[in-house]
Parts: sequence; structure tokens; C-alpha cells
Amino acid sequence: MISSTLLSVATLAGAALAAVDCTGVNAIAPGCASQESLHYRDFFYIGGRYVAGAAGNLTYDQVYVEKLTPASGVNQSHPVVLYHGGGTSGVTWLNTPDNRKGFASHLLDYGYQVYIVDQTSVGRGSSENLNDYVMRIGSTAEITEKGFTAPELTNAYPQSQEHTQWPGTGVRGDPIFDAFESTFIPLTSNLTVQELSMRSAGCQLLSLIGPSFLVSHSIGALHPLLLSNDCPQLVAGNINLEPGNIPFQSYVGNATSSVGRTSARPWGMTNTYVTYEPAISSSSELTYELVGDDTPANRSCYMQTGTIHKLTEIAKVKYVALTGSASPHITYEHCVIDFLQQAGVAAEWIKLADKGITGNGHFGYLEKNSPQIAGVVHDWIQANC
Repeated sequence: MISSTLLSVATLAGAALAAVDCTGVNAIAPGCASQESLHYRDFFYIGGRYVAGAAGNLTYDQVYVEKLTPASGVNQSHPVVLYHGGGTSGVTWLNTPDNRKGFASHLLDYGYQVYIVDQTSVGRGSSENLNDYVMRIGSTAEITEKGFTAPELTNAYPQSQEHTQWPGTGVRGDPIFDAFESTFIPLTSNLTVQELSMRSAGCQLLSLIGPSFLVSHSIGALHPLLLSNDCPQLVAGNINLEPGNIPFQSYVGNATSSVGRTSARPWGMTNTYVTYEPAISSSSELTYELVGDDTPANRSCYMQTGTIHKLTEIAKVKYVALTGSASPHITYEHCVIDFLQQAGVAAEWIKLADKGITGNGHFGYLEKNSPQIAGVVHDWIQANC
């Protein structure tokens, strides 16, 4: 028989665990339970090359890949490969900053084999190549607040007032915000060399695991597009959460004003060569102009003029973009869709509000209704297998 003293001790211990503050980084405490799905984890480095240096041969341009296998077994026909956005790393798919179930876990629950990629030069994707990967800041607290977690406070575009799904206040000092901001790390400003390494290693990865659905966020959408060009037979479909590769331009700091725009991606949606028809040997052969009235709610876009060159290889892969109703991207994501469609790609645009999923900013897959967003991704994959 268990004594009343032991029962009292057990009760007190249970109460102490229940009282543990598991907000933000506090969840590292032993008394805080994980919300993630049970899985097996392996990691690999794909690609890379030896480069002779004064100290000996160094490995350049290898890509970190983490393999997650649901403990209950894989029951989906194609793997899913996750590509993170700029300023963060592949860990962004593993947890949410308020310690709810991460996006990778939602996909594991659906029975997918999940692969998480770190971009070369970023996070675990860092290599010995210190010459080419010139680094810059990932994000400041101010950029994060204005563009990602609390755009409603700045009110740079009318849709920002619909933002309701970020967990917490979204400003510096809130433990959830601070946990999120801590995930930002330096990234390279040399996107050309990064693209070349990512497209080489990416096709090597897909040749090892078979045709896969590629899920990207923000500027991470560069890489699935390049793989669609280089090895389209290995890409089952491209699912882009708020793609950040707007044609021929970049919004600095996720800004929505004309002041925040700079020239970018001379090949349209990439910094490096992609196949066009009629064929071109230089990006300077593409002609384009800014079209549409430019307002805070609906930005103007660059579109091809004169001879319209088609993205014949990229067009072989199904493409969809998902956009939150309160994100800055809702003001300019049409530029991505319009450019791709003009170039012969049957690009699809899913506005999450049309699915009854509202209030999302740019990092919707981390926000309170992320399970519903994962459901849209799953449904699209099932419809396009």
C-alpha cells in the first residue's frame, strides 16, 4: 500500500511541474513537455566539393539535410522537402516560438517522409567557403516587428489591420517574440554562388530520395524553382508559402513602399541562369516594364515586354503559392503569379482567406492557425499526386 506521505509528495511534484512557465525559451526546462510528433531523425550532407587550400583540402558548398521519419511509418507516396526563408534556418520548421506543434510535425502526422534543408552558408549549411559567402544580418527586431510579427502597428498597407494570428504581442520584450527573433542568423549577400550550390546539391538530393514535393517559405522559393528548371522529372510539385522572389525586384526588409524596392533577380525570379524559349544566353536579353497602378494595397509589377520568353522547363512542374490575408505579400504576390503565367507556367494562387483561413502574416506556418495551413498544403499534394 502506498503511504499518504508518498501520495502527498507525488501530488506536490505534479503541481510543481504544472506550475512551470513554459513560455518561449522557458520550454527548455525539463518539466515542459514537447508538443512535437514522435519520429526518427537522421542527418546527411549532400553535394560539396574539395578545394585545395594552404591548410589542405577543404569541403565547399555541401548542403545540410535532416531526415524525419514518422514513428508510425510513412504512408504517403512522395517525400516532402522543406526550404526555409532568408535570415533563419531549417530549425524554423521544427518548433513554433510559443512551443506549439511545428510545421514538420504536422506533415509527419499526415504520414510524409520529411526532409529539412539548410541553405548553403546558413546555419548547419555553413561550409569552409569563407571567400564567396559574404555575410549580412538576418533581421533586426524592428524589421521583424514591421514585416512579420506586428505589421498592424506600422499600418504600411491596409490589409495589415487584419493581422490576428501571431501568438503574443509581436514586439520586442514579449517572450514569444524574443524566442522568434533569436532564430535569425546571418545570411549570405552572394545569392549567385548560393544558388549554384543549392541547385547542384538539390538535384543530387532528389536523385537519392526520388520525386518529391518541395515546400518553401519566402526567399527559399528560389531553390525549388531552380530545381524545377534543372531536374523537373524529380520535382512532384512546388508549394510556396509566401514566395519572396518577386520578379526583377526585392522589397528590402519586407517593405511595401517604393522606397524599399531594389533591383534583383536579373533572370526574372532567379539570380542565375534558367531556360527560356526563345533561348537567351544573357539575362540582358529579357526586356520588361513596370505595369499596374501602384498602391499600398496592390503593388505594381514587372512584366516582360516585346518577345515573351517562356520558362519551358519550369513549366513542367506544378506550382502553387499560398498567401496570408494580412501579410505584406498579399499586396504583391500577384506579381509572382502573373509573371509565371506570362512565361507559360500554370501557376496557381491560393489566398488563404478563400479557404476560410484569415489573419495571417508572413510567417503563417508559425502562427496560431498553422495546423489549418498545413492542411491546405496536404490537400494540394493529395490533389496533385
